[in-house]
Amino acid sequence: MADAARERRIVEDVPKKLLIGGRERDATDTRTFPVEDPSTGEILCEVADASPEDGMAALDAAARAQADWAATAPRERGEILRRAFEMIIEQSDEIAMLMTLEMGKPLAESKAEITYAAEFFRWFSEEAVRITGEWRTNANGNGRVLVMRQPIGPCLLITPWNFPLAMGTRKIGPAIAAGCTMVIKPAALTPLTILKLADILTKAGLPEGVLNVVTTKSTGRVMGPLIADGRIRKLSFTGSTEVGRTLIEQSAQQVLKTSMELGGNAPFIVCADADVDAAVEGAMLAKMRNIGEACTAANRFYVHADVAEEFTKKLVDRMGSMTIGRGVDEGVEVGPLVEADQRDKVAELVDDAVQKGAKVRTGGQVPSGAGYFYPPTVLADVPTSARLVKEEIFGPVAPVFTFTEDEQAVRAANDTEFGLVSYLYTKDLQRAIRLSERLEAGMVGLNQGMVSNAGAPFGGVKQSGLGREGGDVGIDEYLEIKYVALTV
Repeated sequence: MADAARERRIVEDVPKKLLIGGRERDATDTRTFPVEDPSTGEILCEVADASPEDGMAALDAAARAQADWAATAPRERGEILRRAFEMIIEQSDEIAMLMTLEMGKPLAESKAEITYAAEFFRWFSEEAVRITGEWRTNANGNGRVLVMRQPIGPCLLITPWNFPLAMGTRKIGPAIAAGCTMVIKPAALTPLTILKLADILTKAGLPEGVLNVVTTKSTGRVMGPLIADGRIRKLSFTGSTEVGRTLIEQSAQQVLKTSMELGGNAPFIVCADADVDAAVEGAMLAKMRNIGEACTAANRFYVHADVAEEFTKKLVDRMGSMTIGRGVDEGVEVGPLVEADQRDKVAELVDDAVQKGAKVRTGGQVPSGAGYFYPPTVLADVPTSARLVKEEIFGPVAPVFTFTEDEQAVRAANDTEFGLVSYLYTKDLQRAIRLSERLEAGMVGLNQGMVSNAGAPFGGVKQSGLGREGGDVGIDEYLEIKYVALTV
């Protein structure tokens, strides 16, 4: 069993106040909101609940710090990120415990997220000194073209609850490397991890005002005025497509540069020639990573009829044998969903599919007791009329459909408003390339169940978002291009 005293200490050590201009402070009206342990429903602590005035104070601080930070040497910016990377790795055990307590995922998954999240700081610490420009002669030979890339300015970063560290470092890393100041608003369900990260960055030498943290339950009320303020020049959001549409609309008033990593409805295609055992392994990663609460989670499994029963049986065996419990306890593989509403939505989608004819092969019932648990569930014979065909499940549920022709699978896979990631299993190289090109997604997992990589461009098409995070293009989201015309 977990050590309750250690859990309390780790939570107590995290700053609970707003971070504005390098200073920790209470909300102006001293209001707070609770942070819950989803495995028990108990309150872990209270954190500051910012007002619109607090949000504006954070923007004031970011705006004041922008000029000096943009003028800071790229190497110095990179070294801050490098030091923070090392501190995250050194403190990974405690950060993992903190993340598990507020979000629910098993400790092993929290530790994996920390490794992934820290890589964004290491990657962008190296990119800070590689911001390039261009110098060339005009076509007529009478002039020169100078192209420079400069920090876009103060940024507003809004992060989700499901990967509280990685979604923070994926935005903060390139902003720091590019020379941008920031206001970050973490998800109200999981604010502690970002507060811990901000503390690490402060100790790593990040100057006052470069990163300002605003925790609040009233996102629209506090963030709306910032989006409408002309000093914010960039908005980066990870979350639902519904909220993303609203933010894009609001951002249009100031013509903000936006990057949006929104919802997903990932297809997982298993062709007749696939290695079924490898496909099951990949399915476990693509479906059960983060308890299924991931925009990259496989949402619809399209399996060729020739291997459908073998694949389904093996997937049932794997998912049905997973250990459910508090994420901090040893041996637990499946933690709770993040809140009651999220569990209710997953249960509602499963019930809808069953009522329409789907067969439950394992799971499918909300367990009794405390916490927001839902068992790993496999559904077979799922009708296309089921809501989960179109809606993102965001939970540990794998609906299996069958196909007989490649064209049928691609057509079904693309029949969604989303286009974040697709997964494809086949041994045939020509088929792999042909189908990968035709799948309408920003990323394809080819014979693997995970696409996340700090060194690769992460993002989607259609209503899964705009822009890319990570890779050598990730820093471009935080830079403006300026052209200078010269006569010689």
